[in-house]
Parts: sequence; structure tokens; C-alpha cells
Amino acid sequence: MEDHRYEFRLKKMCEVLKVSRSGYYKWRASEPSERAKRKAHLIERVTWFFYDSEETYGSPRIHGKLLEEGWIVSERTVGVIMREHNLRSCMAKKFKVVTTDSSHDLPIAPNILNQDFKATKPNEKWVADITYIPCRQGKLYLASILDLYTKQIVGWKLSDRMTTDLTLEALKMAYERKTPP
Repeated sequence: MEDHRYEFRLKKMCEVLKVSRSGYYKWRASEPSERAKRKAHLIERVTWFFYDSEETYGSPRIHGKLLEEGWIVSERTVGVIMREHNLRSCMAKKFKVVTTDSSHDLPIAPNILNQDFKATKPNEKWVADITYIPCRQGKLYLASILDLYTKQIVGWKLSDRMTTDLTLEALKMAYERKTPP
């Protein structure tokens, strides 16, 4: 009735639906029930988890998150709420980052350390690594230079692309900070 109040006369709607006008006004002035308040809060939390996951969480994962928060709710109820509010998760394909490509014709640097990772003084031996960091905005690559004696990162560079410049900038930072012989 509330939705069609401006289309039809209230008196006529009350007659058709067999509701007294005083009952309608009493309902309209009343506070929502505890059940209605709980459902509204549940809808709010389901929606929040859905958009916080960048629209990737479905009802099983959202149900798990709600259980962690202390909610007593079934997975089916979460699914019904998601359907009612058109919250459809989209799963992306698993992304596997490949940071090493050994099948190329380019020259390969010799293994000078030959698994000997013991250093007797600072700046004697440095090792480098590139790692992939998943972020909400995409993926980032971190190139780092480690001093084997002090076990400290002496140079690093972060980029959204894995290029030669990424590693060279990390090496340049390490060289400028430690100035080895």
C-alpha cells in the first residue's frame, strides 16, 4: 500500500485489501521489529563484504566472514539476500606469475657463488631476488638486493612491471647506499 499511495486513494486500497485505515496508520507509525532491524543490518554486512572483496566473494565466503563476526545465519539465507539485491560474484581465473623464463637465447650469468652463502665482511657478497606481490589494484614486482653478511636489504625497487630497469634500479640504490669497492 505504501508503494502505491500516490497512485490510488488510500480509502479504496484499504477496502480492496480488507485493511482498516486506522490499522494502516498504526503500522506506518510503528517502529520496525527486532527481526526487521536484524535483517537490515545483515543485508548491510553482506553488501559490505561483497563490495570489499571487489565483487568476488559468493555466499559461502561471505557466510564464513559473517560467522567470524559472530552472526548466526545460514549460507542459504546469505545466498537469498545476495539474489534479492543482485549481488553476483564473478570469479577471476587463477593468475600464476612467472618470474623466471629460462627458455631464451640470451647469455646467462655464471653462478659465481656456487651455493656458498657465507660472507666474512659487509658488502662482500650480495644476492638479488624478484618477487611478486598481489595487491587490490593489481600486481607489483619487488626487486631486492641482500647483503649476505649483515642480512640487510641494501637496495630495492618496486614496480608494476618486471623489467631490466627494475633490477638495475635496485642495484643502483644498493651501490649508492653502501659504495662497495
